[in-house]
Amino acid sequence: MAECLTEHTATATPSQVQDRPAEPPPTGEPAIWSRNFRYYFTGRSAGLLSWAMLPVAVSAGLLSGGYGLDTAGYAMAFLVGPFAGLVLFGGVLADRFTARRLMIAADLANLGAHVLLALLFIHGIDHLWQLYALLMVAGTANAMFQPGSASTVPLVARDVQGANGVLRTSEALTGLGGPALAGALVGFGATGWVMVISAVAYGTSAACLFALRLGAVPAPPAGESLWHNLAVGWQEFRARSWLWGVIVIWMFFAVLSWGPQLSVAAGVIVPEHGATAFGLLNAALGAGTVAGGLLAIRYKPERPLAAGAVAMLAYPLYPLGIVLDWPVWLLVAAQVAVGVGVGVWGVMWATSVQTQVPGEVLNRVHAYEVAGSVGMYPIGSALAGPAVGAFGTDRVLLVGVAVALLTAAALLATHPIRTLPRVPPRP
Repeated sequence: MAECLTEHTATATPSQVQDRPAEPPPTGEPAIWSRNFRYYFTGRSAGLLSWAMLPVAVSAGLLSGGYGLDTAGYAMAFLVGPFAGLVLFGGVLADRFTARRLMIAADLANLGAHVLLALLFIHGIDHLWQLYALLMVAGTANAMFQPGSASTVPLVARDVQGANGVLRTSEALTGLGGPALAGALVGFGATGWVMVISAVAYGTSAACLFALRLGAVPAPPAGESLWHNLAVGWQEFRARSWLWGVIVIWMFFAVLSWGPQLSVAAGVIVPEHGATAFGLLNAALGAGTVAGGLLAIRYKPERPLAAGAVAMLAYPLYPLGIVLDWPVWLLVAAQVAVGVGVGVWGVMWATSVQTQVPGEVLNRVHAYEVAGSVGMYPIGSALAGPAVGAFGTDRVLLVGVAVALLTAAALLATHPIRTLPRVPPRP
Protein backbone atom coordinates (compact mmCIF):
# COMPACT_ATOMS: atom_id res chain seq x y z
CA MET A 1 0.00 0.00 0.00
CA ALA A 2 2.84 2.40 0.75
CA GLU A 3 4.38 1.76 -2.69
CA CYS A 4 1.01 2.37 -4.33
CA LEU A 5 0.66 5.70 -2.56
CA THR A 6 4.18 6.68 -3.62
CA GLU A 7 3.31 5.99 -7.24
CA HIS A 8 0.18 8.11 -6.94
CA THR A 9 2.23 11.01 -5.65
CA ALA A 10 4.80 10.72 -8.39
CA THR A 11 2.25 10.75 -11.22
CA ALA A 12 0.25 13.78 -10.10
CA THR A 13 0.20 16.73 -12.49
CA PRO A 14 0.84 20.36 -11.49
CA SER A 15 -2.87 21.10 -11.78
CA GLN A 16 -3.65 18.56 -9.09
CA VAL A 17 -1.74 20.06 -6.18
CA GLN A 18 -3.31 20.66 -2.82
CA ASP A 19 -2.63 23.71 -0.68
CA ARG A 20 -1.11 21.87 2.25
CA PRO A 21 2.57 21.02 2.79
CA ALA A 22 4.08 17.65 1.89
CA GLU A 23 6.37 18.02 4.92
CA PRO A 24 5.59 19.08 8.50
CA PRO A 25 6.10 22.74 9.48
CA PRO A 26 9.80 23.71 9.49
CA THR A 27 11.71 23.27 12.72
CA GLY A 28 12.36 27.02 12.94
CA GLU A 29 8.67 27.70 13.63
CA PRO A 30 7.19 27.51 17.15
CA ALA A 31 6.21 23.99 18.16
CA ILE A 32 2.58 25.08 18.48
CA TRP A 33 1.89 28.79 18.03
CA SER A 34 2.98 29.35 14.43
CA ARG A 35 1.23 31.98 12.28
CA ASN A 36 -0.85 29.31 10.58
CA PHE A 37 -1.81 27.67 13.86
CA ARG A 38 -2.97 31.01 15.30
CA TYR A 39 -5.31 31.51 12.35
CA TYR A 40 -6.45 27.90 12.51
CA PHE A 41 -7.00 28.11 16.26
CA THR A 42 -9.12 31.26 15.92
CA GLY A 43 -11.23 29.86 13.10
CA ARG A 44 -11.68 26.48 14.73
CA SER A 45 -12.63 28.05 18.06
CA ALA A 46 -15.32 30.14 16.34
CA GLY A 47 -16.78 27.06 14.66
CA LEU A 48 -16.65 25.07 17.89
CA LEU A 49 -18.57 27.82 19.69
CA SER A 50 -21.40 27.49 17.18
CA TRP A 51 -21.38 23.70 17.39
CA ALA A 52 -21.50 23.84 21.21
CA MET A 53 -24.53 26.15 21.21
CA LEU A 54 -26.61 24.42 18.55
CA PRO A 55 -27.71 21.18 20.31
CA VAL A 56 -28.57 22.98 23.55
CA ALA A 57 -30.39 25.79 21.75
CA VAL A 58 -32.42 23.44 19.56
CA SER A 59 -33.25 20.91 22.31
CA ALA A 60 -34.07 23.45 25.02
CA GLY A 61 -35.79 25.76 22.53
CA LEU A 62 -38.11 23.02 21.33
CA LEU A 63 -38.90 21.79 24.85
CA SER A 64 -39.48 25.34 26.10
CA GLY A 65 -41.70 25.96 23.08
CA GLY A 66 -44.02 23.13 24.03
CA TYR A 67 -42.65 20.38 21.81
CA GLY A 68 -42.05 16.92 23.24
CA LEU A 69 -38.95 14.83 23.91
CA ASP A 70 -39.57 12.89 20.69
CA THR A 71 -39.28 16.09 18.63
CA ALA A 72 -36.03 17.08 20.36
CA GLY A 73 -34.60 13.61 19.76
CA TYR A 74 -35.57 13.63 16.09
CA ALA A 75 -34.02 17.08 15.70
CA MET A 76 -30.68 15.78 17.01
CA ALA A 77 -30.94 12.80 14.68
CA PHE A 78 -31.51 15.08 11.66
CA LEU A 79 -28.46 17.09 12.72
CA VAL A 80 -26.08 14.19 13.29
CA GLY A 81 -27.49 11.71 10.74
CA PRO A 82 -26.26 13.52 7.59
CA PHE A 83 -22.95 14.14 9.30
CA ALA A 84 -22.47 10.45 9.99
CA GLY A 85 -23.67 9.37 6.57
CA LEU A 86 -21.65 11.83 4.47
CA VAL A 87 -18.40 12.28 6.38
CA LEU A 88 -16.74 9.52 4.31
CA PHE A 89 -17.31 11.55 1.17
CA GLY A 90 -16.00 14.58 3.03
CA GLY A 91 -12.69 12.76 3.48
CA VAL A 92 -12.42 11.95 -0.23
CA LEU A 93 -13.43 15.45 -1.31
CA ALA A 94 -10.89 16.94 1.11
CA ASP A 95 -8.16 14.97 -0.66
CA ARG A 96 -9.44 15.95 -4.11
CA PHE A 97 -10.24 19.65 -3.65
CA THR A 98 -7.99 20.41 -0.61
CA ALA A 99 -9.09 20.35 2.98
CA ARG A 100 -8.90 24.12 3.40
CA ARG A 101 -11.17 24.91 0.46
CA LEU A 102 -13.74 22.33 1.50
CA MET A 103 -13.71 23.63 5.08
CA ILE A 104 -14.30 27.21 3.88
CA ALA A 105 -17.21 26.06 1.70
CA ALA A 106 -18.66 24.16 4.68
CA ASP A 107 -18.41 27.25 6.90
CA LEU A 108 -20.24 29.35 4.32
CA ALA A 109 -23.00 26.72 4.05
CA ASN A 110 -23.33 26.72 7.85
CA LEU A 111 -23.49 30.51 7.86
CA GLY A 112 -26.45 30.43 5.49
CA ALA A 113 -28.21 27.64 7.38
CA HIS A 114 -27.91 29.48 10.70
CA VAL A 115 -29.26 32.72 9.24
CA LEU A 116 -32.35 30.77 8.14
CA LEU A 117 -32.56 29.00 11.53
CA ALA A 118 -32.52 32.41 13.20
CA LEU A 119 -35.45 33.56 11.06
CA LEU A 120 -37.28 30.30 11.79
CA PHE A 121 -37.01 30.59 15.57
CA ILE A 122 -37.69 34.35 15.61
CA HIS A 123 -40.85 34.12 13.50
CA GLY A 124 -41.99 30.73 14.80
CA ILE A 125 -41.80 27.18 13.46
CA ASP A 126 -44.82 26.64 11.26
CA HIS A 127 -43.64 23.29 9.94
CA LEU A 128 -41.12 21.04 11.66
CA TRP A 129 -39.78 19.82 8.31
CA GLN A 130 -38.25 23.28 7.82
CA LEU A 131 -36.26 22.91 11.03
CA TYR A 132 -35.23 19.36 10.17
CA ALA A 133 -34.12 20.41 6.67
CA LEU A 134 -31.90 23.20 7.99
CA LEU A 135 -30.40 20.89 10.60
CA MET A 136 -29.61 18.46 7.80
CA VAL A 137 -27.77 21.24 5.94
CA ALA A 138 -25.78 22.01 9.10
CA GLY A 139 -24.97 18.32 9.58
CA THR A 140 -23.89 17.95 5.96
CA ALA A 141 -21.66 21.02 6.19
CA ASN A 142 -19.98 19.61 9.28
CA ALA A 143 -19.46 16.31 7.45
CA MET A 144 -17.54 18.21 4.77
CA PHE A 145 -15.57 20.16 7.39
CA GLN A 146 -14.56 17.47 9.87
CA PRO A 147 -12.00 15.34 7.93
CA GLY A 148 -9.89 18.35 7.05
CA SER A 149 -10.03 19.73 10.59
CA ALA A 150 -8.03 16.77 11.86
CA SER A 151 -5.57 16.46 8.99
CA THR A 152 -4.72 20.18 9.19
CA VAL A 153 -3.34 19.97 12.74
CA PRO A 154 -0.06 18.17 11.86
CA LEU A 155 0.44 20.69 9.06
CA VAL A 156 0.31 23.81 11.24
CA ALA A 157 2.05 22.60 14.44
CA ARG A 158 5.13 20.48 15.13
CA ASP A 159 3.94 19.37 18.60
CA VAL A 160 0.79 17.53 17.52
CA GLN A 161 -0.30 16.43 21.01
CA GLY A 162 0.32 19.90 22.41
CA ALA A 163 -1.69 21.43 19.56
CA ASN A 164 -4.50 18.94 20.14
CA GLY A 165 -4.42 19.81 23.83
CA VAL A 166 -4.79 23.50 22.98
CA LEU A 167 -7.63 22.76 20.56
CA ARG A 168 -9.33 20.48 23.08
CA THR A 169 -9.06 23.26 25.66
CA SER A 170 -10.60 25.66 23.16
CA GLU A 171 -13.36 23.15 22.47
CA ALA A 172 -13.94 22.90 26.19
CA LEU A 173 -14.01 26.67 26.69
CA THR A 174 -16.53 27.04 23.91
CA GLY A 175 -18.36 24.10 25.46
CA LEU A 176 -18.30 26.04 28.71
CA GLY A 177 -19.54 29.36 27.35
CA GLY A 178 -21.63 28.18 24.42
CA PRO A 179 -24.21 26.04 26.24
CA ALA A 180 -24.48 28.54 29.11
CA LEU A 181 -25.11 31.37 26.65
CA ALA A 182 -27.51 29.26 24.62
CA GLY A 183 -29.41 28.14 27.72
CA ALA A 184 -29.66 31.69 29.04
CA LEU A 185 -30.90 33.08 25.72
CA VAL A 186 -33.42 30.26 25.34
CA GLY A 187 -34.58 30.97 28.87
CA PHE A 188 -35.33 34.54 27.77
CA GLY A 189 -37.10 33.30 24.65
CA ALA A 190 -34.28 34.37 22.31
CA THR A 191 -33.35 31.12 20.58
CA GLY A 192 -33.13 32.97 17.27
CA TRP A 193 -30.28 35.13 18.59
CA VAL A 194 -28.26 31.99 19.33
CA MET A 195 -28.44 31.26 15.62
CA VAL A 196 -27.36 34.83 14.76
CA ILE A 197 -24.26 34.46 16.95
CA SER A 198 -23.54 31.10 15.32
CA ALA A 199 -23.77 32.61 11.84
CA VAL A 200 -21.25 35.31 12.75
CA ALA A 201 -18.92 32.66 14.20
CA TYR A 202 -19.02 30.58 11.01
CA GLY A 203 -18.21 33.68 8.97
CA THR A 204 -15.19 34.29 11.23
CA SER A 205 -14.05 30.70 10.77
CA ALA A 206 -14.23 30.97 6.98
CA ALA A 207 -12.19 34.19 7.00
CA CYS A 208 -9.47 32.69 9.20
CA LEU A 209 -9.18 29.56 7.07
CA PHE A 210 -8.93 31.75 3.97
CA ALA A 211 -5.96 33.52 5.60
CA LEU A 212 -3.95 30.27 5.99
CA ARG A 213 -0.88 30.08 3.78
CA LEU A 214 0.07 26.46 3.23
CA GLY A 215 2.42 24.79 0.80
CA ALA A 216 1.65 22.39 -2.05
CA VAL A 217 1.51 18.62 -2.20
CA PRO A 218 0.39 16.30 -5.04
CA ALA A 219 -3.28 15.29 -4.96
CA PRO A 220 -4.66 11.87 -5.98
CA PRO A 221 -4.43 11.29 -9.76
CA ALA A 222 -7.38 12.59 -11.75
CA GLY A 223 -8.10 9.12 -13.19
CA GLU A 224 -8.97 7.59 -9.82
CA SER A 225 -12.67 7.25 -9.09
CA LEU A 226 -14.41 8.34 -5.93
CA TRP A 227 -15.03 4.71 -5.00
CA HIS A 228 -11.36 3.81 -5.50
CA ASN A 229 -10.36 6.63 -3.16
CA LEU A 230 -12.86 5.32 -0.60
CA ALA A 231 -11.48 1.79 -1.02
CA VAL A 232 -7.91 2.97 -0.38
CA GLY A 233 -9.07 4.73 2.77
CA TRP A 234 -10.90 1.60 3.91
CA GLN A 235 -7.82 -0.57 3.38
CA GLU A 236 -5.71 1.82 5.44
CA PHE A 237 -8.38 1.92 8.15
CA ARG A 238 -8.80 -1.87 8.25
CA ALA A 239 -5.04 -2.44 8.43
CA ARG A 240 -4.87 -0.87 11.92
CA SER A 241 -6.53 -3.12 14.50
CA TRP A 242 -6.20 -0.53 17.27
CA LEU A 243 -8.11 1.96 15.12
CA TRP A 244 -11.07 -0.17 14.07
CA GLY A 245 -11.10 -1.83 17.48
CA VAL A 246 -11.82 1.49 19.17
CA ILE A 247 -14.52 2.30 16.62
CA VAL A 248 -16.33 -1.02 17.07
CA ILE A 249 -16.40 -0.50 20.84
CA TRP A 250 -17.51 3.11 20.38
CA MET A 251 -20.44 2.11 18.17
CA PHE A 252 -22.12 0.32 21.08
CA PHE A 253 -21.31 3.22 23.39
CA ALA A 254 -22.87 5.71 20.95
CA VAL A 255 -26.16 3.83 20.60
CA LEU A 256 -26.72 2.85 24.22
CA SER A 257 -25.05 5.59 26.26
CA TRP A 258 -23.77 8.69 24.47
CA GLY A 259 -26.56 9.01 21.88
CA PRO A 260 -29.60 9.06 24.18
CA GLN A 261 -28.01 11.06 26.98
CA LEU A 262 -28.50 14.66 25.81
CA SER A 263 -32.19 14.29 25.00
CA VAL A 264 -32.98 12.16 28.06
CA ALA A 265 -31.08 14.52 30.37
CA ALA A 266 -32.88 17.51 28.84
CA GLY A 267 -36.21 15.76 29.42
CA VAL A 268 -35.40 15.51 33.14
CA ILE A 269 -33.44 18.70 33.82
CA VAL A 270 -35.43 21.28 31.80
CA PRO A 271 -38.88 20.52 33.34
CA GLU A 272 -37.47 20.24 36.90
CA HIS A 273 -34.80 22.95 36.94
CA GLY A 274 -35.24 25.02 33.76
CA ALA A 275 -33.29 25.62 30.54
CA THR A 276 -30.70 27.77 32.33
CA ALA A 277 -29.75 24.89 34.64
CA PHE A 278 -29.47 22.58 31.64
CA GLY A 279 -27.13 25.06 29.99
CA LEU A 280 -25.11 25.32 33.22
CA LEU A 281 -24.68 21.55 33.39
CA ASN A 282 -23.42 21.43 29.82
CA ALA A 283 -21.12 24.34 30.65
CA ALA A 284 -19.75 22.32 33.59
CA LEU A 285 -18.89 19.57 31.12
CA GLY A 286 -16.95 22.18 29.19
CA ALA A 287 -15.14 23.33 32.33
CA GLY A 288 -14.01 19.79 33.04
CA THR A 289 -12.87 19.36 29.46
CA VAL A 290 -10.77 22.53 29.81
CA ALA A 291 -8.97 20.89 32.71
CA GLY A 292 -8.61 17.65 30.76
CA GLY A 293 -7.23 19.44 27.72
CA LEU A 294 -4.72 21.43 29.79
CA LEU A 295 -3.65 18.24 31.54
CA ALA A 296 -3.15 16.47 28.21
CA ILE A 297 -0.85 19.23 26.91
CA ARG A 298 1.73 18.21 29.53
CA TYR A 299 0.79 14.62 30.32
CA LYS A 300 2.26 12.43 27.57
CA PRO A 301 1.97 8.78 28.60
CA GLU A 302 3.78 6.04 26.72
CA ARG A 303 0.43 4.27 26.17
CA PRO A 304 -1.96 7.13 25.28
CA LEU A 305 -5.10 5.11 24.52
CA ALA A 306 -4.77 3.13 27.75
CA ALA A 307 -4.49 6.38 29.70
CA GLY A 308 -7.50 7.79 27.86
CA ALA A 309 -9.57 4.69 28.61
CA VAL A 310 -8.86 5.03 32.33
CA ALA A 311 -9.96 8.66 32.16
CA MET A 312 -13.26 7.59 30.55
CA LEU A 313 -14.20 5.70 33.71
CA ALA A 314 -15.59 9.02 34.97
CA TYR A 315 -18.24 9.15 32.24
CA PRO A 316 -21.05 7.29 34.11
CA LEU A 317 -21.14 9.81 36.99
CA TYR A 318 -23.55 12.26 35.33
CA PRO A 319 -26.29 9.84 34.20
CA LEU A 320 -25.99 8.03 37.54
CA GLY A 321 -26.47 11.33 39.34
CA ILE A 322 -29.65 12.04 37.39
CA VAL A 323 -31.03 8.62 38.34
CA LEU A 324 -30.18 9.22 42.01
CA ASP A 325 -31.80 12.69 41.85
CA TRP A 326 -28.67 14.55 42.88
CA PRO A 327 -29.04 18.32 43.39
CA VAL A 328 -27.86 20.56 40.56
CA TRP A 329 -24.60 21.51 42.31
CA LEU A 330 -23.63 17.85 42.64
CA LEU A 331 -24.56 17.17 39.02
CA VAL A 332 -22.31 20.09 38.09
CA ALA A 333 -19.43 18.43 39.97
CA ALA A 334 -20.15 15.16 38.17
CA GLN A 335 -20.10 16.90 34.80
CA VAL A 336 -16.74 18.48 35.60
CA ALA A 337 -15.29 15.04 36.34
CA VAL A 338 -16.83 13.66 33.15
CA GLY A 339 -15.35 16.55 31.20
CA VAL A 340 -11.84 15.84 32.50
CA GLY A 341 -12.14 12.24 31.34
CA VAL A 342 -13.57 13.20 27.95
CA GLY A 343 -10.88 15.84 27.48
CA VAL A 344 -8.00 13.49 28.18
CA TRP A 345 -9.46 10.73 25.99
CA GLY A 346 -10.12 13.13 23.13
CA VAL A 347 -6.55 14.43 23.02
CA MET A 348 -5.02 10.96 23.30
CA TRP A 349 -7.27 9.60 20.56
CA ALA A 350 -6.87 12.50 18.12
CA THR A 351 -3.09 12.55 18.56
CA SER A 352 -2.84 8.80 18.05
CA VAL A 353 -4.77 8.97 14.77
CA GLN A 354 -2.89 12.02 13.48
CA THR A 355 0.57 10.65 14.29
CA GLN A 356 0.06 6.97 13.44
CA VAL A 357 -1.66 7.41 10.04
CA PRO A 358 0.25 8.74 6.97
CA GLY A 359 -0.74 12.26 5.99
CA GLU A 360 -1.62 11.36 2.39
CA VAL A 361 -4.52 9.16 3.53
CA LEU A 362 -5.33 10.84 6.85
CA ASN A 363 -8.41 12.70 5.57
CA ARG A 364 -10.02 9.46 4.39
CA VAL A 365 -8.99 7.37 7.39
CA HIS A 366 -10.23 10.07 9.74
CA ALA A 367 -13.51 10.11 7.82
CA TYR A 368 -13.95 6.37 8.40
CA GLU A 369 -13.09 6.89 12.06
CA VAL A 370 -15.67 9.65 12.46
CA ALA A 371 -18.33 7.77 10.49
CA GLY A 372 -17.93 4.75 12.73
CA SER A 373 -17.73 6.58 16.03
CA VAL A 374 -20.46 9.14 15.33
CA GLY A 375 -22.54 7.06 12.93
CA MET A 376 -24.46 5.30 15.67
CA TYR A 377 -25.17 8.51 17.61
CA PRO A 378 -28.30 9.51 15.65
CA ILE A 379 -29.72 6.03 16.19
CA GLY A 380 -29.28 6.39 19.94
CA SER A 381 -30.67 9.92 19.84
CA ALA A 382 -33.72 8.96 17.77
CA LEU A 383 -34.46 5.98 20.02
CA ALA A 384 -34.23 8.04 23.21
CA GLY A 385 -37.90 9.06 23.27
CA PRO A 386 -39.36 5.63 22.40
CA ALA A 387 -36.97 3.93 24.85
CA VAL A 388 -38.03 6.25 27.68
CA GLY A 389 -41.67 5.59 26.81
CA ALA A 390 -41.15 1.83 26.83
CA PHE A 391 -38.74 1.39 29.75
CA GLY A 392 -38.71 4.63 31.72
CA THR A 393 -36.09 7.33 32.13
CA ASP A 394 -34.16 5.64 34.94
CA ARG A 395 -33.71 2.36 33.08
CA VAL A 396 -32.46 4.10 29.94
CA LEU A 397 -29.96 6.11 31.96
CA LEU A 398 -28.81 3.05 33.95
CA VAL A 399 -28.18 1.14 30.71
CA GLY A 400 -26.04 4.10 29.66
CA VAL A 401 -24.10 3.88 32.93
CA ALA A 402 -23.42 0.17 32.49
CA VAL A 403 -22.42 0.53 28.83
CA ALA A 404 -20.04 3.41 29.63
CA LEU A 405 -18.26 1.27 32.23
CA LEU A 406 -18.08 -1.66 29.81
CA THR A 407 -16.69 0.66 27.12
CA ALA A 408 -13.72 1.68 29.26
CA ALA A 409 -13.17 -1.93 30.30
CA ALA A 410 -13.24 -3.15 26.69
CA LEU A 411 -10.72 -0.50 25.61
CA LEU A 412 -8.35 -1.59 28.36
CA ALA A 413 -8.88 -5.28 27.66
CA THR A 414 -8.05 -5.04 23.93
CA HIS A 415 -4.31 -5.61 23.47
CA PRO A 416 -3.65 -3.47 20.34
CA ILE A 417 -5.51 -0.53 21.94
CA ARG A 418 -3.97 -0.86 25.38
CA THR A 419 -0.41 -1.22 24.11
CA LEU A 420 -0.38 1.35 21.28
CA PRO A 421 2.81 3.42 21.86
CA ARG A 422 3.11 7.18 21.73
CA VAL A 423 4.85 8.77 18.73
CA PRO A 424 7.29 11.37 20.10
CA PRO A 425 6.82 14.95 18.85
CA ARG A 426 9.06 16.16 16.03
CA PRO A 427 12.19 18.01 17.18
